[in-house]
Amino acid sequence: MAEPAPGRLYVVATPIGNLGDISARAREVLARVDLVAAEDTRHSGRLLRHLGLERPLLALHEHNERERMQAVLGRLRAGQEVALVSDAGTPLISDPGFPLVRACHAEGIPVSPVPGPSALIAALSVSGLATDRFVFHGFLPRRPAARRELLAGLAGETATLVFYESSHRIADSLEDLCQTLGAGREAALCRELTKLHETVRSAPLGELLAWVGSDPDQRRGEFVLVVAGAPQAEGEDGAELDRVLAALLEAGVSLRQAAAAAARLAGVKRNQAYRRALELQDGG
Repeated sequence: MAEPAPGRLYVVATPIGNLGDISARAREVLARVDLVAAEDTRHSGRLLRHLGLERPLLALHEHNERERMQAVLGRLRAGQEVALVSDAGTPLISDPGFPLVRACHAEGIPVSPVPGPSALIAALSVSGLATDRFVFHGFLPRRPAARRELLAGLAGETATLVFYESSHRIADSLEDLCQTLGAGREAALCRELTKLHETVRSAPLGELLAWVGSDPDQRRGEFVLVVAGAPQAEGEDGAELDRVLAALLEAGVSLRQAAAAAARLAGVKRNQAYRRALELQDGG
């Protein structure tokens, strides 16, 4: 007898606060799967009840995912469908699930995303800072020395920086950011996104530190910190842009494609790269 075709793993994004953000497709997938692998079954159970659903739940979190993964893979090998959810937002983004998804790919088990809420993308979208290039570092280290070491290494990063932080460490992290990146660096503090006490404040790091220190309410909840990248050195972006454009144009790449690729590599706007490509082409 032939073995059954493998099932499918669905990576399902769930609300980060406002339950109205659940997508119609996420609800449909959760309603039909054979199992929901959840970071916290109590939390996900409340979501399912809110949606009027009742599905088998299995706890899969950072402390047990290696051992529980085999149980999930066994169901998938048998042809069942499984939904992977985290407590909030998109699974695997600073949440468990990576070993399971990687194992599914290794075994040829289909993996499908059910996209939706993400605190990372939500914060970027309202930060007022550049979003064409960003670096996400998840949660900053808990130990002060390790945190400062990481931030010092990012002082010259020109892409926008994004961090998650907890209420217990938000003030300390802001102080370390001021010391390593400079109190004048522009940033956005996004707290309790999509929830009742949602707060988004855009200001220099020093001003955010003072604000959080003076108002205990602003040290409660869950935080996303979005920090402007370091300014590029005078002439650095232009020299790098010219170098990349010249190489691409010489290789026979079209003007538009060369501009798009060079903009990404040099970290500049596409229209700036296109104008410079025209100048280089006209100049031979």
